Amino acid sequence: MKKIAVTAIIALSLAGCSQSGNGYGTKQTVGTVGGAVAGGALGSRFGGGTGKLITTGVGTLLGAYLGSELGQSLDRADEGYAQQAASQAYSAPIGSTIQWNNPESGNRGTITPVRDGRDSSGAYCREYQQTVYVNGRAQQANGTACQQPDGSWRIVS
Repeated sequence: MKKIAVTAIIALSLAGCSQSGNGYGTKQTVGTVGGAVAGGALGSRFGGGTGKLITTGVGTLLGAYLGSELGQSLDRADEGYAQQAASQAYSAPIGSTIQWNNPESGNRGTITPVRDGRDSSGAYCREYQQTVYVNGRAQQANGTACQQPDGSWRIVS
């Protein structure tokens, strides 16, 4: 039990170094810490003496890795919200601003179609301006998306 407590303290200390501005850390950090604690606890149940230390360490590392991967994939929910907004922007009137928000992460953004036309092959295209707020900081980008023959859209720049 003492080794589990030490493992948890180390994992939480490391997580404190990478917390975001909201005080809770990113989903990836939380997943890493949770995985490390659970993996260390599980690993400590096997072996004896030096073997127990090794299984605890391996469990901690493996749990941290798996938890980190899970936390990172959860952040992909932001992409889903942004893609849904982009789909709406492709058919919205020029100058209309479409907003998206992920209430879980607090990240949000806007996308505004600013001009439309045709590319050299005749495909219908739209230029857009996009602003994404991650941890309260704005990141801006411009781009162009063109409609494919099947009706889907592809970002070309």
